Amino acid sequence: MGRGLIMAYETFAFVYDEVMDSSLYQKWLDFSCRHLGEKKQIMELACGTGALAVEFAKAGFDVTGLDLSEEMLMIASQRAEQEDTPIQLVEGDMLDLTDVGTYEAITCYSDSICYMEDEQSVQQVFDGVYNSLRDDGVFMFDVHSTYQIDEVFPDYSYHYQTDEFAFLWESYQGEVPHSIEHFLTFFVQNEDGTFQRMDELHRERTYSLESYQRMLENAGFSEIEMYADFIDSPPNEKSRRWFFVCRKL
Repeated sequence: MGRGLIMAYETFAFVYDEVMDSSLYQKWLDFSCRHLGEKKQIMELACGTGALAVEFAKAGFDVTGLDLSEEMLMIASQRAEQEDTPIQLVEGDMLDLTDVGTYEAITCYSDSICYMEDEQSVQQVFDGVYNSLRDDGVFMFDVHSTYQIDEVFPDYSYHYQTDEFAFLWESYQGEVPHSIEHFLTFFVQNEDGTFQRMDELHRERTYSLESYQRMLENAGFSEIEMYADFIDSPPNEKSRRWFFVCRKL
């Protein structure tokens, strides 16, 4: 891997961590701990730069983080080393969990399920997770609500600026139902004082609560609890983030 690519991803990770609300990691951790019981062995799907995986490990969990991006895993590895916190990292696709082993718990947070292309792909993830859980294992994940995707996100605009970089985020309604397209633009200062522009397009899609429940039942989950916005209360029509706790009995 070229040094330039490493620098680009280090820059992206810095920007990502800078604009990400770090208090959310504690909220995901707290939510998980409330529903894990005695389970201590976790696989975190779409672990990204490893911020939550490291928090899990610090809280005493045996953590394996899986991500599709080699670059993100490299940053996660550096983070774990800096924090002197051991975590296992696996490069892999959550659409194919056949060789990842079995776990007491599997998590998939930060609306990562919403990046799946269609319902068939979501079902594929749920099937793979079910097969990768031990008996009495628990699967926890969150997704954007239909309210968040249909009402809150369209025409959303967010600008963030420091002396070193600027970040622009604009969201537009997608072409299929309950979908959104996020256009992200980063302007990052180079060592010579010039700015480099990086553009990304993120597509997300969600489904009704009933659809998620049906797909989870199709995968084999029979005990499914639904919550919203990091607290143990059922979703309502204005909930923005839905949480699911699914047990393999």
